[in-house]
Formats: sequence, structure tokens, C-alpha cells
Amino acid sequence: MKKFLTSFRFALRGWVFVWKEEPNFRYQLTVGFLTLGLGYYFDVRPVEWAVLLICIALVLSLELVNTAIERLVDLVTLDRRPLAGKVKDLAAGAVLLASIASVFIGSIIFWPYIFPPR
Repeated sequence: MKKFLTSFRFALRGWVFVWKEEPNFRYQLTVGFLTLGLGYYFDVRPVEWAVLLICIALVLSLELVNTAIERLVDLVTLDRRPLAGKVKDLAAGAVLLASIASVFIGSIIFWPYIFPPR
């Protein structure tokens, strides 16, 4: 149990680090909370809640992974190297893809609530 609690503490330190160091994480978390607020306001169905939560978790998780990859690349080399830049760009591209998909998914879910069919 002690190992489990220790690993949990390390994970929380990672969340604190990304919160302090990465403005994009704070923006994404804010959008996530706004999305949850919209879900509550419109009283979305359980399956829609599940999809929204998965999208929010995916974007935030990928931002954590992106930050880890960026720090790892910086640890390996501080020189400007094309391959290092590509690795960082790929990780950022994963976050962007998940973010764009999440916007589309959120639009699909909220559209009928905002613009009910006549």
C-alpha cells in the first residue's frame, strides 16, 4: 500500500508541475471545466457525459505526455537539432489532433441543446 501511495504522490507532483509550467494545460483544463459546466446546464445524457469526460481526459493526458516528451528531449540535448524538433512537433501534434476532435465531438453533443430542432 505504501508503494501505491508513493506513486500516487509522484503523479500528483506531475500534475502540479504541468499546472505551474504549462499555460496550455491551464487553458485546456479551463475549457474542460467549462465543458462540464455546459453538460450540467444542459443536463446531457449519461452516454454524452462519458464521451465528454473521455475527450477531456484524452486532451489533458496528451498534454502531460507532450510536456514529458519536451522535457526529455531537452534533457537529452539542448542543441537545436532537427530530429529533436520533429519529436517535439509530433507530440504537440497529438495534442492538437485530440483537441480538434474534441471540439467536433463537443459540437455534435451540444448542438441539439443549443439549437433544438423545430
